[in-house]
Amino acid sequence: MASILHPLRIGKHIAQYPIVQGAMAVGVSGAKLAGAVANAGGVGTIASLGLGLHSPYFHQRKRGSFFEANRLALIDELTKARSISPDGAIAVNILVATKDYPVLAQTAAAQGANLIITGAGLPLSLPEYTADYPDVALVPSVSNLFSAQLICQIWQRKYNRLPDALIVENCQQVGGHFSQCEDVNSPGFSIESVISQLREYFQQHLGVKIPLIVTGGIGDRTDIDRILAIGVDGVQIGTRFITTEECDADERYKDYHLQSSAADIVTVPSPVGKPSRALRNFFAEQAITDSSTTQERRCIANCLETCLCRDTGKTYCLLQALSKAALGDLEHGLIFSGANVRYTERIMSVTELMAELTQPHKPMVSNVVVQRKNPLQVN
Repeated sequence: MASILHPLRIGKHIAQYPIVQGAMAVGVSGAKLAGAVANAGGVGTIASLGLGLHSPYFHQRKRGSFFEANRLALIDELTKARSISPDGAIAVNILVATKDYPVLAQTAAAQGANLIITGAGLPLSLPEYTADYPDVALVPSVSNLFSAQLICQIWQRKYNRLPDALIVENCQQVGGHFSQCEDVNSPGFSIESVISQLREYFQQHLGVKIPLIVTGGIGDRTDIDRILAIGVDGVQIGTRFITTEECDADERYKDYHLQSSAADIVTVPSPVGKPSRALRNFFAEQAITDSSTTQERRCIANCLETCLCRDTGKTYCLLQALSKAALGDLEHGLIFSGANVRYTERIMSVTELMAELTQPHKPMVSNVVVQRKNPLQVN
């Protein structure tokens, strides 16, 4: 029988369950999803990337409009999420690789986010941006010991503090962008080994216990128990929350995930220079072969510090590719996904999903792969 799930404490904030909802951009995990997860006892997360793209604040022909639109849209999303969950733990995920990362970090802290989770780079200056808000927990995402060491050393020296927790990426399973697993079969690259290295470093060199939260390939209670058994404090789950009623994406986006199987998972190149894990569709096939003449290569927002699309004319506009998919254009959009799919055969509420994840696990109803009713034709 599965053990009882204990609360997750990150800085001064406590979630009833050790479950952090993953950030999924653009427009997949917004206020509706984050508020619902926080209300159900997990940590709800708003993905900040591209929030302003379809907001009334964005005027494409006005220089710098996108960044101001993002800032104002983030304020709106935090307000909505807090109205849904007045007392829950709400996080904002911010990508270090975006040009408005400092402003969004300051905005999130000032507008009442309980946690700031970072990805796509090392947040070496993050404490500087949130210095006026010491109660906001800072949670970097890392994939190895070296990254964690660098963050801890610089934060201690410059700011006299350490991260309140770390998200540890399982590069073999996580959805969206992931770090390269150069030695994928090496024990040093197993998630168990990385966790052991981090624990040893914290204990022997820092003399502290920093909560560790594993992300990648986690979708049911069996997965949660397996990950917690290696000595971590919590899990981050992304893809499974897509097939919920409260997910902010279009219903067609949810259904596409619902009908997908492991055979549909592909690795797609990205303008950020890292591989990404996504579902197979026309867009993904064209991106993999770099053979498309229809993909949007025009930079509309100048959102990334480094972008192959803007700087070299290669790949595609990430912002528009993710947005198109989330809005329901499943042929011409990029559909991020974790490596494990087919956990459910129906859309359910966040409350129902959280109950399923937090109760002792039961056998799956079915492992049968269901064919898409209206499959997209991939050339």
